[in-house]
Amino acid sequence: MAVTLANAAILSQNDLQRGVVETFIESSPILDRIPLLGILGNAYAYNSEATLPGVEFRAVNAAYTESTGTVNQTTESLVILGGDADVDRFISQTRGNLNDQRQVQTSLKSKSLALKWQDGFFNGDTAVDANSFDGLKKRLTGTQAIAAGINGLPVVGNGTTDIDAFLDRLDALLAAVPGGADALYMNAGILSKIRSAARRKNTMSISERDQFGRLVDFYAGIPMFDAGNKADGSAIIPQAETQGTAAGTTASIYAVKFSPSEAANGVVALDNGGISVRDLGEQDVKPVFRTRIEWFTGLAVFGKGAARLTGVLNA
Repeated sequence: MAVTLANAAILSQNDLQRGVVETFIESSPILDRIPLLGILGNAYAYNSEATLPGVEFRAVNAAYTESTGTVNQTTESLVILGGDADVDRFISQTRGNLNDQRQVQTSLKSKSLALKWQDGFFNGDTAVDANSFDGLKKRLTGTQAIAAGINGLPVVGNGTTDIDAFLDRLDALLAAVPGGADALYMNAGILSKIRSAARRKNTMSISERDQFGRLVDFYAGIPMFDAGNKADGSAIIPQAETQGTAAGTTASIYAVKFSPSEAANGVVALDNGGISVRDLGEQDVKPVFRTRIEWFTGLAVFGKGAARLTGVLNA
C-alpha cells in the first residue's frame, strides 16, 4: 500500500506535526488520498514511454527486423511550500484561557497551506510563479484534454438529450484514463448540476459520507468531489474558462488516477522528509511565539494518469 498523508498522521510521534497533517487531509479531498513518493535530493527524474518497438510474425529461418522503443526523460523539481504563524506573547497569555491561541493559528495556517497545494495541483504554472509547480491544467494536453462541446456543453440543459450528450462526454473523459480513475474533481456548481442530472437519469449510486463527514456522490463507481475554494474564497476550478463562443462561462472536470509507480498510469505527490512543523519559540526581534510549517513537495504525472474535460456549462 502506498504511503499517504493519512498514513503519515497515524505514524507521527509528534503531536504538533500530527495535528498539522490531520488538518491537511481534512481540508483536501486530494491530500487525503494522493500517494506520496519519497525522494532523495531536490528533483526526481523518470522515463515516460514515447514509442514502442516493432514486433512481427516471421517465417522459418527468416530474421526479425530489429527495432527499439524510445522514452522521454522528465525531471520534476521539488518546491518549498510553507509559512510562519506568529502569536504575540500578550495574546497567548491573556487570551489563552478558552482556546490555545497558537494552536488556532497553526491550524488556520495548515488549512491555508493545504488549499494552496490543492490550487497548485490544478492551476500551478511555473511561468506565472517560478517557485511553484505545474498543475494538471497546464500538463494535460493532446488526448488527455477533451472538449465537452465546440461552444460549451450544459450538464442538464433541456433535461433530456442534453444530459445524454454530457454523460457521453463524461464517459469519454473516464475512458482517457487507462485502468480507471480514482476520483473526479469539479467546482461546486457543476457537481450540483450533475446531481440534478442524476435524479433524471438515475446514473449515480447512493451518496455516502466519508470519514470526515463530507457527502460524496459517485458516478460509475467513482467518487466526485468539489475541488473547493482558495484562501480568498474564489473557486479553485472557476466557472470562468472559455470554450468557443462561451467566453468566460465554462469550467473543467478532471479525472484522476493515483499511483506512486512510474510503471503505471497515475498521479503522485513528491515528498522529501514529510511535512515539517517546528516550534521556533519566542523571537528575538519581537515578542511573539513562532511556528513554522514547511513541505518540500512536488507533483508527477505518470503516463495517462489524468484527463481534463473542458467547456462544461453550469446549466
